[in-house]
Amino acid sequence: MTPDPAADADDELDDAAPPHADPDADLDLDAEPPEHELPPETDPAVTYADMKLMRPLFDAVSRAGYIHPTPVQEAVIPVAMKGQDVIGQAQTGTGKTAAFLLPFMNRWRPHNLKGPIGLVMTPTRELALQIATEADKLAPSKRFRTVAVYGGAKMGKQLDGLSRGCDLVVGTPGRMLDHLSRGSMDLKDVKFVVLDEADRMLDIGFRPDIERILRRCPLTRQTLLMSATVPEPIKKLVHRYMTNPVHLQMTPEVMTVDKIRQSYFTVDKHKKFELLVKVVEREQPRQALIFVERKRWADDLYRGLKRVVRGAAVIHGDLPQGQREKIMAAFRTGEIKFLIATDVMSRGIDVEGLSHVINFDLPQDIESYVHRIGRTGRIGRDGIAISFSTPEQGGLLTDIEVMINRLIEQDEVPGGPWYTAVRRSERTADVTTGNADVARAATQVLRNDDGWGIDEQDLEGGKLGVAEGEAPPRDPDMPAGPAAGAPAAKKPVFGKRGKRYSERL
Repeated sequence: MTPDPAADADDELDDAAPPHADPDADLDLDAEPPEHELPPETDPAVTYADMKLMRPLFDAVSRAGYIHPTPVQEAVIPVAMKGQDVIGQAQTGTGKTAAFLLPFMNRWRPHNLKGPIGLVMTPTRELALQIATEADKLAPSKRFRTVAVYGGAKMGKQLDGLSRGCDLVVGTPGRMLDHLSRGSMDLKDVKFVVLDEADRMLDIGFRPDIERILRRCPLTRQTLLMSATVPEPIKKLVHRYMTNPVHLQMTPEVMTVDKIRQSYFTVDKHKKFELLVKVVEREQPRQALIFVERKRWADDLYRGLKRVVRGAAVIHGDLPQGQREKIMAAFRTGEIKFLIATDVMSRGIDVEGLSHVINFDLPQDIESYVHRIGRTGRIGRDGIAISFSTPEQGGLLTDIEVMINRLIEQDEVPGGPWYTAVRRSERTADVTTGNADVARAATQVLRNDDGWGIDEQDLEGGKLGVAEGEAPPRDPDMPAGPAAGAPAAKKPVFGKRGKRYSERL
């Protein structure tokens, strides 16, 4: 059998990592998590001039138009500038990118190392590109070089940037491991590591990759972890790979953005497109992001919407990376007005001026609702979030309201009714003659106090059931089983063969 070079490279990658050779060796599972340090209320009088940034960096921040730090930036930057490890727990859309870039850049000085010196791991390609663009904008010197590495793109540009040397590498864990296996990237000079959207990276299965990368980094480094939530798997990462971190809790008790106007429509599935057209005509959005649950549904919706409105596009994970980058660039410039997307767009993507988020499909993961609507109302701006809920999704909508601790207002638009209400009386109204006797007999069934039907034998007392060691009684309405000694008929393990999953998508 021919050995797999990639597997050999992976084995070498793990064996050649003396730091943290045993990730569990120094892990105290009973240790208490770091205490939360609540940031002070943001003082509107505080400016970046008060944050003691070095002059070249302050000039770059000023050129970028940043005057007042956001609450996240005001809390994280001073602590991180002291060299401490930081857990920044905050919602998306609060200015976290500058919060972790500026402390690193403030400590940067010209050098002759090949680098990288800083490492930022992200869950998606789009977020990696966005952070790299922000790093270029805030760079304190023309000699400060950033390289974005991510899958789905040609390796040539990435290899060239790494070979010339760089200060900061931003990318997805999978592609970083690819470069480490190739030998095109070395982490021996790394002094600063950021895990951005850490909870999302763990959700999509990046934890093994993250740990392999962190084990390759020097122990004498500063680590920042930015996340909307801090579940148990993240706490394990904290204990394994961070040193006495300061936990800055900036997630509000109410998980939503107060300035976003939220509403919903109850609509039958087959009427969603017609309703969307009506909503777009009424709202006249400056720019809208329309979320659907599946890629195929996104393509179907795009084919219909582009016939009705101008400036529509679709983006999802099956598109080539080059095409996704062009679509995102056009959306940021306003050339694309309506962008249909799957949840690949629900985290960390910052598009200035986005006025509307429309949940054409409600997310099955209720926390994704917050991340979706967080695309509008960025950093305190006003925004509008509209959701379409089918009559069967009432429970899901209620779960979302409980999570955000807020009632979402029901909206209406002319042209309805948009859904068919089924009343209890209507469920038995259409009874055929053959079933009429059955329906009448059902009204004569004895009921207990909770409304459940009971058999007259139940009234004789005693708990119904099968005693231990007894065989269950045979139901006279069920067909008799096989005769004694006869082999039992084989049944398919999974029942009847239906359509394959891929055919049902």
